[in-house]
Amino acid sequence: MTVVELKGLSKRYGSTVAADSMDLKVEEGEYMCILGPTGAGKTTALKMVAGLIDPDSGQILFDGKDYTKVEPESREAAMLSQVYSLFPHMDVNGNVIYGPRIRGWDVQESQDIVDNMLEMVHLNRRKDAFPCELSGGMQQRTALARALASGSKVILLDEPLRALDARLRIELRREIRSLVKAMGITAIHVTHDQEEAMVIADRVAVMRYGKVVQVGTPKEVFDTPVSPFVANFVGQSNFFTGKLVSNGDYSVVENDMGINVKARPCQLPIGSEVVVAIKVGNTQLRTEEGFLIGRVERILYEGVTIHVDVMANGKLFSAKLPNRKYEEFSPGDEVVVGWSADEATVFPMPEQGLEEELRLE
Repeated sequence: MTVVELKGLSKRYGSTVAADSMDLKVEEGEYMCILGPTGAGKTTALKMVAGLIDPDSGQILFDGKDYTKVEPESREAAMLSQVYSLFPHMDVNGNVIYGPRIRGWDVQESQDIVDNMLEMVHLNRRKDAFPCELSGGMQQRTALARALASGSKVILLDEPLRALDARLRIELRREIRSLVKAMGITAIHVTHDQEEAMVIADRVAVMRYGKVVQVGTPKEVFDTPVSPFVANFVGQSNFFTGKLVSNGDYSVVENDMGINVKARPCQLPIGSEVVVAIKVGNTQLRTEEGFLIGRVERILYEGVTIHVDVMANGKLFSAKLPNRKYEEFSPGDEVVVGWSADEATVFPMPEQGLEEELRLE
């Protein structure tokens, strides 16, 4: 297993900054997801680790050794991209055995490895099929088997499930993690899908504007975000802005209409302009006991849950509730919006303002 470190990694394309002094350490055998919006620099970072792009500055270390200038074929890092790039003139077996054979491994040993990989990805009965005869999911699993059979110690996955239907994505994200863990490989998986990252990762690195803004377990990133952007990107949040008027067992924030809300304690000075973030799943709708009075705008049935939008205090607040509550609300109903103080986080008001802070690239 391999430890991968990115130290001060930077890359520019003209005026566009793809990586900005990026720092990240992936432990041996860890499944790390890099999560961020389109244009955050996720794929650029992955390609620099693979050796497909040279950084302008910074270092890429494998087990403490500088691999920044090492050729891609010598890095023992296999990359699986959104485009599977299977050889159309080769069957499944031929595609998967290509890596071992080009490395000069013994013929029988190579075939044993391929058979094992195809068994693991449930394609042993389709080894004679050509790519054009396979479904998208089967092509993806073939590409994964080819990457794993290459003997690489690091596997780099760039939105590998993006082109698949929802049901197959859910099935294959479990399979990919299980396969990688079973083989003891260090994995870096790039995605913009926060649900995918939450399910598959040991740790998540959230990127924005070419920088890593937070690293932690899925629970840490979801429950204790470091900024309003992270709070909204990793699980949608509602926001309340105002001044911090007291801070003890919990914080009290008051807006310019004199409405007070409660949140977790914080280290900010009294009188500070602040933002309170509450996950939509932690937002409660009641007929009493809350902070804001509003009216239901719309209700969306999502299967297990319902999504309710409420206009309160001149702003839209959303709540995700169990579907059994579907009949309890109708558009136009007056409700009280509330939350538990220990499920709301206080942030300093971003210098550029809340709207710009939440904007996606």
